[in-house]
Amino acid sequence: MKSYRNFSLSDGEGTNAGETLRVVLGGIMKETDIQEIQLACFRLGDANFAADIMRIKEILKPQRLTKLPRTPAFVEGVINLRGAVIPVIDLRKRFELPDRAPLEESRLLVVAVARQLVGLVVDDVTEVITVQAQDIKPPPHVAEGINTEYLIGVCLVRDSLVMLLNLDTILSSVETSVLAGLSRAAGTAPPR
Repeated sequence: MKSYRNFSLSDGEGTNAGETLRVVLGGIMKETDIQEIQLACFRLGDANFAADIMRIKEILKPQRLTKLPRTPAFVEGVINLRGAVIPVIDLRKRFELPDRAPLEESRLLVVAVARQLVGLVVDDVTEVITVQAQDIKPPPHVAEGINTEYLIGVCLVRDSLVMLLNLDTILSSVETSVLAGLSRAAGTAPPR
């Protein structure tokens, strides 16, 4: 089983948000004293987002998609990446942001979600940054129209607000099962 990390703000009593990060290793949640974390920053419209670089497997230019019937509206289709069938999710649609034609800068982030690879369509990948844990604050109740369940927290990077995406909440357990079925139907099992 591959280990990966995800982080979330601790909101326990007596703990300042951002001081304690929780790490998932081999499916076991542990608190740790991580001092800093590397994030890949990307844009959706005018909003800046980031995801834990350790969860991103690849960053690709848009690939040719195969559309599938009867999938959720935010699922663009699937791609074949070196023999693995990977569902592709349009984060604009997932977050109910205004639609936009694909840009030359658009990228596909291949990430691990619920032990499965998923492609996330973003407008642009801008940089990789290192953020101090104490600089991560809980997300505001209203963040650029994005439901806060999709966010771990926010931080300031050179006077710009960056919203930290919670990859584990992008899909519900039912949606994860549906997408895993797409991979199995195409003859591949989700990676372990």
